Amino acid sequence: MKALALTRLRKVEGLEMPDPPAPRGREVLLKMERVGVCGSDIHYFEDGCIGPRAVQFPFILGHECAATVLQAGPEAGRIQAGDRVAVDPAISCHQCDQCRAGRENTCRRLSFLGCPGEAPGCLSEFLVMPEACLYPIPPAMTLDQAVLCEPLSIALYAVRQAGISPASTVGILGAGPIGLSVLLCARHRGARRLFVTDLIEHRTGLAAQAGAAWVGIPGREEVAPDILAREPEGLDVVFECAGQPEAMEQAIDLLKPGGRLMLIGIPRSDRISLPIDLLRRKEITLVNVRRQNRCVQEVVDLLAAGKIQADFLVTHHFGCAQAQAAFELVSGYADGVVKAMITFP
Repeated sequence: MKALALTRLRKVEGLEMPDPPAPRGREVLLKMERVGVCGSDIHYFEDGCIGPRAVQFPFILGHECAATVLQAGPEAGRIQAGDRVAVDPAISCHQCDQCRAGRENTCRRLSFLGCPGEAPGCLSEFLVMPEACLYPIPPAMTLDQAVLCEPLSIALYAVRQAGISPASTVGILGAGPIGLSVLLCARHRGARRLFVTDLIEHRTGLAAQAGAAWVGIPGREEVAPDILAREPEGLDVVFECAGQPEAMEQAIDLLKPGGRLMLIGIPRSDRISLPIDLLRRKEITLVNVRRQNRCVQEVVDLLAAGKIQADFLVTHHFGCAQAQAAFELVSGYADGVVKAMITFP
């Protein structure tokens, strides 16, 4: 089969790889249709690692994907050949203490697509996945929307964990695909007022069009004074979606006492420092968001019903032969890119 692999830093190449074996038990053989390029893929593309997880070349990247079922294993009962599916890239054991507690996202033996030491990615022609990771999509749903179910599921999970209500005032620092997905899900949950920042003007413009009450570019606007002038008591929740220590510190300034700082972005450094005195005095709750948990089906339903409109997130399409260009585009934040998709023939 054809696969797109990272063969060295900043180099994605097409390779011929062995076809996967026939599905067994509740496994399902997929024909990959479309794959989104994610920020974590770019970490591996640029740095070859996220924290201690380092790539061994060649390595197949990718975890946001939509596929068509070619063959279901003999014990599969929910999925059948011909189904178009959104894919949850996290393969949980369903046996450990975390899974038994309903925390499959922190499974002790979790295997995640495109994560070194766990599982090869989905930038390949064929892939075998457990039936439990697959969610059939309705005929009217596009492949792009099916791919977006993955980042939107992370956002919906984060919004759930934050306890967003119609009274909530919310900050979102970083308006990339995850930050904009959080904006859409927070609006769906009825957040009263949303404030969004990003360093890229095109992205703040998209946030304004998607319902943000205020948008700003750090360094151009005085972010904390401008937001606190509008919400003098501070914000109830801030989602840090950029993985930047400066944004985390800014979030603490923006939050009211008793507020919640939701950490979604992936920092490039292993350690960060935060102003512990202010955190303590304000009694700020820090919540780390580890991917998503049991949110994919709800996102499929919300997209299918038109209750979340996310098509604007997809800005670029590439064929397999253009994969290198796709990664370079996303890495360089070029041409107004938000989400780039790679389509398999």
